[in-house]
Amino acid sequence: MAPNAGNAEDEDLFATPDEAADEAATLRGLEDAAAGRFVEHDEVMRWVESWSSGQPLPRPKCGE
Repeated sequence: MAPNAGNAEDEDLFATPDEAADEAATLRGLEDAAAGRFVEHDEVMRWVESWSSGQPLPRPKCGE
């Protein structure tokens, strides 16, 4: 185990929430969805499940 592993005094990159960045990311996501820039959940799941098939599918693209 690393010398300082689990030490509460170590700075955690994600310990301080950045609400402005979270809000900006949410707004970008909503804009993308409204513009049709997303991949349907079923398509993503088909792709991920194909990884273990020996013949993985190509990555799905937005709007297809």
